[in-house]
Amino acid sequence: MQSLSLKVSYAPFVRSTDTIEKVMYNVAIALAPATLLSVYFFGWRALVVHVVAIASCIFFEWVSDLIRKKQTQCLDGSAFVTGLLLGLNVPSSLPIWMVIIGSFVAIVISKQLFGGIGFNIFNPALVARVFLLISFPVEMTNWPIPFSVDMQTAASPLGLLKTDGLEAIAQIDTWRATYGEITGSLGETSVIALLLGAVWLLFKRYITLTIPLSFILSTFAFTGIFYLIDPTTYASPVFHLITGGLILGAFFMATDMVTSPLAFRGQLIFGLGCGLLTAIIRLWGGYPEGVSFAILIMNAFVPLLDNWDLSAERKVKKDQEAKN
Repeated sequence: MQSLSLKVSYAPFVRSTDTIEKVMYNVAIALAPATLLSVYFFGWRALVVHVVAIASCIFFEWVSDLIRKKQTQCLDGSAFVTGLLLGLNVPSSLPIWMVIIGSFVAIVISKQLFGGIGFNIFNPALVARVFLLISFPVEMTNWPIPFSVDMQTAASPLGLLKTDGLEAIAQIDTWRATYGEITGSLGETSVIALLLGAVWLLFKRYITLTIPLSFILSTFAFTGIFYLIDPTTYASPVFHLITGGLILGAFFMATDMVTSPLAFRGQLIFGLGCGLLTAIIRLWGGYPEGVSFAILIMNAFVPLLDNWDLSAERKVKKDQEAKN
């Protein structure tokens, strides 16, 4: 008799001819427009943050593999993308040693301690961002002004809304906020650059629109409801759309293959949950931005959503077999 072998691998469980390296470096290509524009707006300091974040993530991946006596995977692109996302999630003024700490948290604590690529439950770059935000709130909310040669800082649009109300954001130009000439994390600036990258991921079929659209539309709808109820207190949903990390989070972090649901129903619930939590935190939370917290909270529900979808699929198969 012919013997059968069962191949057991780690997430993502997707059949594809693309290697991990190819997928990851295509994600890096998709992030290139936003990365280059962040350097254009914030200068050499932004470039230093990106380089240090990427290099330190690759280094910690190499050291972790060495300690665990595993074949090194530091150049498979996953650490590169984690570093790139980490750099896009912090301000250009963040001290370099804090960037390195963020890389350590992302790679060693959030990824390697769970077993390495494919085994992590939470998005590593977001875990690092939240860790840095809670540990170093002053440095993580010190936003340089675009094109400022002497690193002048100002509050982010969402920060202004949280502390000073609608009057403080009345002078923010919608077009400038859309193409990226505003304060914020390096990847929270240009909606246009991020959408260009998203088109590339969609073209390569690495993501679908289910999570991003449900995430964005639920945030837009929930903030829009309260704007319609009381426009003198709440900002318009358009403001929430073009400021902060909504676009970056929806297309590049909520869609992470390892930490997002596999099936359509799970993805839809995941995206709706991210959007609802983001809106709640933005409207009433202690922090002006809720994207990172929302995605991490919903990451915890991914195993449950996948198991729910799998159980439903098994039930459908049993019903079909019973009919046959």
